[in-house]
Amino acid sequence: MIGQNPADRGKYGTKRHVLTDQRGIPLSVVITAANTHDMKAATETLDRTVIERPSKSQNLCLDKGYDFSEIERESTKRRYIPHIRHRGEEKELIKIGYPSRRWVVVERTNSWHNRFRKLLIRYEKKSANYLALVQLSCCLILYRRIILG
Repeated sequence: MIGQNPADRGKYGTKRHVLTDQRGIPLSVVITAANTHDMKAATETLDRTVIERPSKSQNLCLDKGYDFSEIERESTKRRYIPHIRHRGEEKELIKIGYPSRRWVVVERTNSWHNRFRKLLIRYEKKSANYLALVQLSCCLILYRRIILG
């Protein structure tokens, strides 16, 4: 196959990299261009948490887009225990009849973000404005989950 990656196709767009807790509450969010690789925003997402972390190690579940030794090393340095889905693992699990699984909590948080019409399709030209809308949606998600139940 010749040309650009069929998944990215050099399209314009935005990715939201979200760090959540076990209930799906967003703790950190970073936006990047859609054609940037996931590994480039991983450490920035870990560094931008809005609450103070406990001193003990915490589990960090990542999908196969983050399957690089640098990310594993950086997350360990930040007191996380990385659980990274490895590339090719999905095909092996399907061969033996094991159902496909996704990190449900993060997918649910992405779905909550997509319920805000301003985030579903980005109309803002400035990335700072879009990031502000994403952060506002994180505040509303937090309010709805913790205060309203």
